[in-house]
Amino acid sequence: MLVTILIVIATIIILLLLIAAAMPKKYSLSSTTVVNRQQAEVFEYIRHIKNQERYSKWVMADPNVDLVYSGTDGEVGFISTWKSKDKNVGEGAQEIIKVFPGNGYEVEIRFEKPFKGTSYAVAKTEAISGNQTKVTTTFNTSMPFPMNAMAPMMKKMLLRDMDETSSNLKKQLEQ
Repeated sequence: MLVTILIVIATIIILLLLIAAAMPKKYSLSSTTVVNRQQAEVFEYIRHIKNQERYSKWVMADPNVDLVYSGTDGEVGFISTWKSKDKNVGEGAQEIIKVFPGNGYEVEIRFEKPFKGTSYAVAKTEAISGNQTKVTTTFNTSMPFPMNAMAPMMKKMLLRDMDETSSNLKKQLEQ
């Protein structure tokens, strides 16, 4: 009986490792919304990281999060750090590493807790018409082997949160 249980456990572990070996370690997710505002207005709003306090699912997850800002918001080198007692929020920082004038920006996100890691996010705006702007946010990250076996579940959760953030942004700007 004990041997059978050990064989089953070993088989499950080997199967999970084989699945992880076959799965990519890097992935990219995108969320898009259309905001009924002019592109210049939308870009000016999203490029300021402090505005995420009003629409980001993650920033708003803990009303008691400790946010510290340094540098000039909306410009390369601006850093936003967060620290929360809520394990789902954790600790980390995001830094603007590129600005695409009139169009978007890229941030490097450095997670410290509950896990260490570095990811990148790009937010871009595109005029659809005079008063409509498409906003696309792309999140690029990686998961080391064998944790990458959990990527499908993580991608689903992240995409849901990204879509909620996009929806919040649309509501905020269309008020």
